Amino acid sequence: MAKRDDIYNVVVIGAGTAGLVTAAGTAGLGGRVALIERNKMGGDCLNFGCVPSKALISSARLIQQIREAEKWGLRMQEPQFDFRDVMERMRERRAKIAPNDSQERFESLGVDVFRGEARFVSPHELEVSDSEGRYNTAHPIRLRARNFVIATGSRAAVPKIDGIDAVPYFTNETVFDELRDKPDSMIVLGGGPIGCELGQAFSRLGVKITILQNMPQLLLPEDADVAEFMQKRFAAEGIDVRLNATTQSVRVRERSGGIIPPFPGVIAQTRDGEVSADVLLIAAGRTPNLDGLNLDAAGVKHNEHGVEVNDYMQTSQPHIYAAGDIANRLKFTHTADFTARVVVRNILMPLQLLRQKTSDAVVPWCTYTDPEVAHVGLGEKQASNEAVEYDLFVVPLSELDRAVVESEDAAGFAKILTRKGSDQILGATIVGPRAGDLLHEFVVAMNAKIGLGKIAGMIHAYPTLAELARKAGDKYNKTRLTPRAKKIFAWLYRRAR
Repeated sequence: MAKRDDIYNVVVIGAGTAGLVTAAGTAGLGGRVALIERNKMGGDCLNFGCVPSKALISSARLIQQIREAEKWGLRMQEPQFDFRDVMERMRERRAKIAPNDSQERFESLGVDVFRGEARFVSPHELEVSDSEGRYNTAHPIRLRARNFVIATGSRAAVPKIDGIDAVPYFTNETVFDELRDKPDSMIVLGGGPIGCELGQAFSRLGVKITILQNMPQLLLPEDADVAEFMQKRFAAEGIDVRLNATTQSVRVRERSGGIIPPFPGVIAQTRDGEVSADVLLIAAGRTPNLDGLNLDAAGVKHNEHGVEVNDYMQTSQPHIYAAGDIANRLKFTHTADFTARVVVRNILMPLQLLRQKTSDAVVPWCTYTDPEVAHVGLGEKQASNEAVEYDLFVVPLSELDRAVVESEDAAGFAKILTRKGSDQILGATIVGPRAGDLLHEFVVAMNAKIGLGKIAGMIHAYPTLAELARKAGDKYNKTRLTPRAKKIFAWLYRRAR
């Protein structure tokens, strides 16, 4: 086949978000591009991450609203649902999105798609193993390119715990497809975004959840008051959160009375005692997918965190780039998308001075619990750690009429940090319904260097949750009303009478 013998402009390894964006962007600009994927098209986000988890969360949120119907003046009732039906609906929603990332679609865009393992043999050549015989050859396919992009992503990290290899467990890569029947109880190992999102979702589906977090708070990058708010919300929903709970060992639960239960059961031993549950879900971070790439043959530097890159997303070999989780400190789908777009541009530019640098100074993220936790820029904890002086403006949702009429007035707050004595926005954190959507007014403002005072002068539709940005601006403007300014205004009013 001719496509195997030609020199490509770009060869992309990995068909997750970063790889797909790179391949589509390169092909759209007229470049010859090959895309290699050893597993599922769409990568983690489509198959094991954002898409299935948010589909599951949406069902769980509605179930909880039915349970809390009295908040909206309705009669209290128990939601009627079947666990299997909810899980199947999640898979059906995922399947509806899947064609966007399919091999057929990318081939229609002019991308040559190879299914197999990629392995560098030199800085300018790699081979694709084909153990399934898709190309009717027993020999690896060799691909040459002017540029390569490593976009192999990350996978669930499995902590080194005594007995972990001898017990059954789920990760985000298995739970959406392999958990068919509802367990009575679940241990969630990890209190980060994945653990909190899935723990709350499964709790609302009737599973008794225990979250074991080996840190002093949930959602470690967030401020302490945000973590405390979410912990109280979890406790109110019956979720058992145990902080500083380092898991020392795990073992299979012994069967009693000779009865074989539907789940084998797991017991986790922590410093404070044992926790028993039907199933174990590991949500203890991510680890880079470097296995088998043979990066040493390509001269690409890497470490336990992934591939080392500069601000232009170039590796130690300038013609080899990396994008997405394999190279990003902040491992989100949207940062994978962003860095891939930077890579497409930088490959095309002939000179370094024309290339674009990346920065994570204004990167938004959202944890899709209920309420959502959305964040951009500095929080109080980070600002204090970096000795950045700031002013803080807090808007409780109880100050928003829309939140009051929606019975969401106790659901959270917004915190805006500005540089001390200025309206320059340093960061924002929103805890509340649709916080991820509401955050982007601050993202735009920070990128466009629009201050909080100017936001106060913009018209916001009433009644909306988006008014929280204007109210934060109003709070800033009130700080400018000094006693001296008050005296001047009072004098002007007296003159006008």
